[in-house]
Amino acid sequence: MEGKTASTAAAGVQAFNFRLPATDGKTYTLADIAGPRGTVIAFICNHCPYVKAVVARMVADARSLMAEGVGFAAICSNDAQGYPEDSFSNMARFAAHHEFPFPYLHDEDQIVARAFGAECTPEFFGLTADGVQAYRGRLDSARMGEPEPGAARELVEAMRQIVETGEGPQDQIASIGCSIKWRA
Repeated sequence: MEGKTASTAAAGVQAFNFRLPATDGKTYTLADIAGPRGTVIAFICNHCPYVKAVVARMVADARSLMAEGVGFAAICSNDAQGYPEDSFSNMARFAAHHEFPFPYLHDEDQIVARAFGAECTPEFFGLTADGVQAYRGRLDSARMGEPEPGAARELVEAMRQIVETGEGPQDQIASIGCSIKWRA
């Protein structure tokens, strides 16, 4: 399966402050999601095989980071008319099935994905406690399977470094996944 490789640019940029509906019936802003020690924004969707391959690890890593004071949210920005599996009702089912401990937000007009420069799913943005982007990359080295034994938990390690130093790692590896499905 050929995936889209995302960029790894824009560190140091203040994150876009959004207001989006979530599958739990609430509406969230970036401030609502932000943790006292940092924040992760994950761009995902329901139908992408790359997301399906990492979703269990993403949920486990989110639980770890949230326990350490890092906020976490996932956003689906795909065109749900062209890709009905990514509709809001299917997002709610996906979040419930995978027991998301974080909000799953719907970016119907795709403004948030464009503001972040998101390109593929899954793609992870790590923010400092002040909301400045310090990480843009992948969850870990595994794309469609399980990571090798002892493989780095890249997102978790990047966020721990951001918490400790206020800066992301020098080497950030771009995520590979399905392209975001933009509306015409």
